[in-house]
Amino acid sequence: MSVAKSRSAQAVRSAGRLLFPLSAAVGVAMLTATAGAHDAKPTAALPQGWSYPFACCANYDCKEVPQTSIGERPEGYVIKGTGEVVAYSDKRVKNSPDGEYHWCAHQAGLDAGKTICLFVPPPSY
Repeated sequence: MSVAKSRSAQAVRSAGRLLFPLSAAVGVAMLTATAGAHDAKPTAALPQGWSYPFACCANYDCKEVPQTSIGERPEGYVIKGTGEVVAYSDKRVKNSPDGEYHWCAHQAGLDAGKTICLFVPPPSY
């Protein structure tokens, strides 16, 4: 085998060693993106879970919160951790498909703790 062919074969093997980890990382990222859609956890009411609307969370700002973290006053729902009051008639208030409270809020930056959406159980729960 000539020196040129040997170097060419070695270059192809080196490129393959570099591309394999890169392609594996891209594949994992694609699977994670598909599987990582921001979904609420399964519950007895909805064993398959449900997806938060993108407008509420941009795929990362929502989470289920305990009933004790949300209060009620005549003016609306109170987010106990921040003191924010969200009026009952506010368009950010949504019916919770699984009967649990879910709070979607900015988690960092100037709007940290500001509610984007609040999912509340229907009165029948």
